[in-house]
Amino acid sequence: MFFPGARGIFAAAAIIAMAAAAWPEGDATAPGSQLSAAQIVEQMQLHDQARAQELKHYHALRHYQVEYHGYSATVAASMAVEVNYDIATGKSFQIVSQSGPKFLVEKVLKRAVESEKEASEDRDATALTPANYRFHLAGSELIGSRPAYILDVEPLVPSKFLYRGRIWVDAAEFSVVKMETQPSKSPSFWISRTLIECTNTKTDGFWLPEKVRSETSVRVGGAAVLTIDYGSYQIAANSAPGR
Repeated sequence: MFFPGARGIFAAAAIIAMAAAAWPEGDATAPGSQLSAAQIVEQMQLHDQARAQELKHYHALRHYQVEYHGYSATVAASMAVEVNYDIATGKSFQIVSQSGPKFLVEKVLKRAVESEKEASEDRDATALTPANYRFHLAGSELIGSRPAYILDVEPLVPSKFLYRGRIWVDAAEFSVVKMETQPSKSPSFWISRTLIECTNTKTDGFWLPEKVRSETSVRVGGAAVLTIDYGSYQIAANSAPGR
């Protein structure tokens, strides 16, 4: 789905493409008609294609932070990254600043950026579609005041860019508004478990990633928490000048 996508998690697990949509203001009821999982996924694909054509360009300043809690110490690193998306050329990333131990910056934060870049170059391979996932309708509930369908998702094949878990899909515009997942394939033997939570926000009519929190348990002891704050988006109606 278009996150786009919504697509680094600790030690190179990919950020997954997602978007979200709006429910009419003041409506706090459950979905009026219960669709099947197949019908919901079909609508997700149709709406995703339309959004992908409408969003031409955006700019944002992201903040990445990782904290590792070991047996005897806690270490942390952070990085600010300027991100530009253009419909003609895709995403570009520019590191603005970084601080903290080099091994955390290189092995976690920069790998997170590289993973998203790699995943964004082949959207079909990471999209929330029947080609990549099985879907099961688990129910519905309100996210804030917006009705949403709840889908359990299971990848068809193990991949560091795919995930298993639960997604919440807006019942009006069929965009993913929330995710609670884990990678379908561990990016490293030393990682025993990674839990990922994603949320999003609406800017100028487009729903885009807001925050990602990933908590990873390490086999030799300790845990790492990676957070990504996507900052404020500057969205342009047209592609970047000269494109």
